[in-house]
Amino acid sequence: MQVLIGTAKEAGFTHAAPLNVETLRFLPEVREMCNADRCHHYNTNWMCPPACGSLEECAAKAVGFKEGIIVQTVGDVEDSFDIEAMERIEKQHKKRFQDLAAVLGTAYPRTLALGAGSCDLCPSCTYPDPPCRFPDKALSSMEANGLWVSEVCEKNGVPYNYGPNKMAFTSCILVNDCE
Repeated sequence: MQVLIGTAKEAGFTHAAPLNVETLRFLPEVREMCNADRCHHYNTNWMCPPACGSLEECAAKAVGFKEGIIVQTVGDVEDSFDIEAMERIEKQHKKRFQDLAAVLGTAYPRTLALGAGSCDLCPSCTYPDPPCRFPDKALSSMEANGLWVSEVCEKNGVPYNYGPNKMAFTSCILVNDCE
């Protein structure tokens, strides 16, 4: 576990902490928010619902994992309208997470990386026309998998809200065979 956390810190994440996989709950109400298309990616991306699979299929992917880590990138914003800073922090987080997922995916026999927000590897997704251009790199989000991110953080002793003028992006990686 310390190697995982150290690797995440070296990758530049603000915070990295152990994730107890038993705290993960795949909730229909989170998926319903996806279905309401609040982020405008529903039915437009291979890594978002419905293409990423049913809630049951997403939960089944997590079965059998023994442990994981939560990683966060926290940055400063001027106010709640500072979209440029939010986009910059999100871009940093996604790049770090993509790199970390690749490193851990090579080092460990089985991983499940769940990112933050929709996949944006390509300027425009091929969905609904197959195939995904980068199936080995594309990442689905915690939310697309039905995880309430603030709850996952709370149940694992990780802050979710860092107060005014702060923005946090959170992702997790489930890993087997860490001994």
